[in-house]
Amino acid sequence: MNLAEEIRQSVFKISGDDDFNGLAMKIFRFQYETNSLYRELSGLLHADPRKISHYLQVPFLPISLFRDHRIISGDEAVYEKVFTSSGTTGSVPSQHFIRDLKIYEESFTRSFQLFYGGPDKYRFLTLLPGYLERQDSSLVYMLDYLIRKTERNGSGFFLHNMDTLEKELLENRPDSVRTILFGASYALLDFAERFPVNLNGVIVMETGGMKGRRKEMIREELHEILCRNLSVESVHSEYGMTELLSQAYSSGQGIFRAPPWMKILIRDVNDPLQFLPRGQTGGINIIDLANVHSCSFIATQDLGRLHEDGSFEVVGRFDDSDVRGCNLMVV
Repeated sequence: MNLAEEIRQSVFKISGDDDFNGLAMKIFRFQYETNSLYRELSGLLHADPRKISHYLQVPFLPISLFRDHRIISGDEAVYEKVFTSSGTTGSVPSQHFIRDLKIYEESFTRSFQLFYGGPDKYRFLTLLPGYLERQDSSLVYMLDYLIRKTERNGSGFFLHNMDTLEKELLENRPDSVRTILFGASYALLDFAERFPVNLNGVIVMETGGMKGRRKEMIREELHEILCRNLSVESVHSEYGMTELLSQAYSSGQGIFRAPPWMKILIRDVNDPLQFLPRGQTGGINIIDLANVHSCSFIATQDLGRLHEDGSFEVVGRFDDSDVRGCNLMVV
């Protein structure tokens, strides 16, 4: 068994911080040795693998580099699929070269099971027009996979067919069928304004922000409108991005929790090599151990804060970052 396969089999067996750190160090050294761009970054930051023993010491790759480089650890010519990011017209999309789709499938399936239970018991109704209108969306791939795993009839993608979506929601009430209405933030807002229906019992889950389709608003305002128009007590959220193979979820109030193989750190906006204590706002760094074959250590362009229990909030984005990825650009 080679090192990459040994690591891959350990990712979803993480138990505790010592376990996480041990595997993170293996992945750091593997990616340092087999990813020339990451090794170059490490050299510029004087990060010597022989002197690094904790994930707080590793270099974090700026997420913007996914736009202009193939971020692959190992043979750059070997990959199964390329996922591309969404964004506003004219922006350069990120590309994530996926060497093993089974890792992605296992990661998002296990994440969903951890927070919601088996996907086979749900009906997934999805409203993702901007994602479906382009190829190679990792979000569409995830939901298509989960939909194919479900035992519930009526699951599917509705594109612009909001009247059909309303009919499907009303004909199969959530007291008999566990239902998730999963949509891009702007599309859910459009639906809630056009079809204010009682979805009490339905899990309404938003992701992706406004993508330039509507005026940006703070998460509290978006959730208030959705709760009021759709008669739900809270709005759930998914936090993921093209450059990651793992997702975090919020069951309300924008408080996210990540699976054991994913860790959130908050960096100082004025000194990106320093991390802030919990409760303070800064740039979000992510360690995603499922990113075995790309880069597991990523400095995003999102702003957030950590809570004492390990949960986190996303409170905005850096001013000069592209409008893409996470929800809500106002701090």
